[in-house]
Amino acid sequence: MREYTVIDTLKDTLKRAEKIVFLTGAGISQESGIGTFRGNDGLWEKYDPMKLASAQAFRDDPRLVWRWYNDRRRKIMAVKPNPGHMAIASLQSHRQVWVLTQNIDGLHHGAGSREVIELHGNIFATKCTTCDFKGKIRDEFPDRPPSCKICGSNLRPDVVWFGEGIKREVWNQAIIHSMSCDAMIIVGASLAVSPANTLPLYAKNIKATLIEVNPENTPLSNEMDFSIRKTAVDALPKILSIFESLN
Repeated sequence: MREYTVIDTLKDTLKRAEKIVFLTGAGISQESGIGTFRGNDGLWEKYDPMKLASAQAFRDDPRLVWRWYNDRRRKIMAVKPNPGHMAIASLQSHRQVWVLTQNIDGLHHGAGSREVIELHGNIFATKCTTCDFKGKIRDEFPDRPPSCKICGSNLRPDVVWFGEGIKREVWNQAIIHSMSCDAMIIVGASLAVSPANTLPLYAKNIKATLIEVNPENTPLSNEMDFSIRKTAVDALPKILSIFESLN
């Protein structure tokens, strides 16, 4: 079945969907020019993740890790949300939309999406390594980790590193929305990262329609009701047009 035909067959399904949850992964941000962590050109092919994205790495060499994240921040600042991000944000005018994203780049917020749950944190957010202080960094990126204003300890990126779990309150909200949607659209996600890859199964358990937008097969492709073998930029504006045609 050709992809555009698959999208056409979604019209009746999406017409009945009052709440839509998007689960997005690195693929949607890659189309804005942000490198992925997996795949042939992934960042982890060039760097040892355990030397850059773990609490132990930060303890061993906080300046090295901080500078690497500064480089990532600058790259993100240089790109913009793409038509895939914008289509998701525009859907808010037609349906109740929530975004559960594994991405830490903030591009969904930049596109105008309001209900966004960042499963793995945000690269522009910081938190203290000792106390509960949290902050943000955006305009200036110091060459070394800033000191906490409360206790003086190093601030680190407020992202989920290897060996760490998703914050309990964040994960609970993700499950709640996965279990209360009419349709879940999984966009650009490898579905190889646990526990985020279990969220479609929560949706499937309550009979939500599962729609996969990914040029490649994933470990959960057989669980999908629809698989659209296109990128987010190609497919999501067409899905948006379905809703626009219903009004």
